[in-house]
Amino acid sequence: MVGREAEPTMRALLARRELALRLADDEDRFAADALDRPTRWVHSSDLDDPTPFLAEDLVLLTTGTQFPADGAYPFEAYVRRLVERGVAALGFGTEVVRDGIPPGLTAACLEAGLPLFEVPYSTPFIAVARANAEAVAAQTYARRTWALSAQRALALAALRPDGLGATIAELARQLDTWVGMYDAAGELVREHPAGALSPGSTEVLHAEVGAVLRRGARAGSALRSDADAFTLQTLGRGGELRGVLAIAAGELDRAGRDVVTAVIAMAGLALEQHQRLSRARKALRSGMVRSLLTGDPALARQISRDVWGALPAAPVVVAVTDAAGSRSDALLELLELRAEERHGALFFGSVDDDVVVVVPASAAAVLEEFPERFGVRLGVSEPTPYAGFARAVDQARAARSRAAGPGVVRFAEVQAGGILSALSSGQAATVAAAYLDPLRAHDREHGARLEETVRAWVAADASNDAAAAALGVHRHTVRTRLAAAERLLGVDLSSFAGRAELWAALHLGG
Repeated sequence: MVGREAEPTMRALLARRELALRLADDEDRFAADALDRPTRWVHSSDLDDPTPFLAEDLVLLTTGTQFPADGAYPFEAYVRRLVERGVAALGFGTEVVRDGIPPGLTAACLEAGLPLFEVPYSTPFIAVARANAEAVAAQTYARRTWALSAQRALALAALRPDGLGATIAELARQLDTWVGMYDAAGELVREHPAGALSPGSTEVLHAEVGAVLRRGARAGSALRSDADAFTLQTLGRGGELRGVLAIAAGELDRAGRDVVTAVIAMAGLALEQHQRLSRARKALRSGMVRSLLTGDPALARQISRDVWGALPAAPVVVAVTDAAGSRSDALLELLELRAEERHGALFFGSVDDDVVVVVPASAAAVLEEFPERFGVRLGVSEPTPYAGFARAVDQARAARSRAAGPGVVRFAEVQAGGILSALSSGQAATVAAAYLDPLRAHDREHGARLEETVRAWVAADASNDAAAAALGVHRHTVRTRLAAAERLLGVDLSSFAGRAELWAALHLGG
């Protein structure tokens, strides 16, 4: 990232020749990255336990007055307290109280990996503190200068034809890392540089973005995969998220966060404008669906050809889904993306709170993606020409109504179950069961077999003799039981209407 050259570290302090600082031992004896750890401040103290007054990433200076001259001191405990508090390095001022650094202190620091350096008598502690403060000030100035420059570059990028894509690319250049933008459906729609992530990182990031979008709340979060660390930031208002900005960086400083905030504001504005355009496109698509429902596709064909390209080639299948609210918005985002990818092989629109999707009959398999991703029911019609579009929509709705849960149900499956199978949904089964209740109540109370008898009679095509043979009783017994059933049901079983109603009730009522 630009602007980090002057970052204050222990290594930078050691490089200041005027300070004449010197490590107590060879550099490679300390932790590998200890000298490159940022140092936020320099403080001096000769307390036996100064940790209550220290902050993390601080360089502590001491003259060693707390250490006895005979060297009998628990240096390991002293150093351990400093390390646990987050001290970045320890400086020992020599020739003030004693000559050189106590060997026990050197050994304890080497054991703990805490950089230990000598501050010669000629170098005041205040000079070390001032040198680090100057480095902090220089770094702060450099980062602020970079942030202003980066924001100007981003503003210019936003004015380009593809302003959002250019802004993402410019942010990636400014941060010198990968940046990607996901839409409301969790699809990666822009990235720079393209294809820079490993397959493993791509999969982990995709899953986390999906989880963030499902939660629906505005938030920033961090993610770490095996190879990369990411910062995620949602786009849009809570409950109406428009996407997620992902940056391959585990932690950003204040200047970096300011630049990202500027991009989020620009992206939010661009997405809001896109949302208004999407609403207009949604209304146009809805009108086209209504035009197709009239059985005359000429107007819809012309509009589609002028705006999106040709409609899917007939014969087509029509799918209807029940997505609502935020799921509907995300589904429409994905459908828009799939329509662009398939170049006229997918059309969709909303009508009467339903999302209607049209694809060629030969490509019906593409519809499987949507229930799996959004947890919705999807009914699919039989193949049809556009002249039969309205009937296909009715078929798709009928198929959807038979779905027990998320998934695809095809009208061919519903049709194979027969008319009564379709009637068994909704209130028909409830009404049929209520119709048979008088028979069942009589059988329970008297130990009779009226329901069994009428079932056998109906199965025997209303033949008393055949029903009697099936039940193992006399035909007069069947006649008597049928008369009782007629009284209880209030129906004339000698009429076709009465028999048809009983037959339907027995099939639907369980």
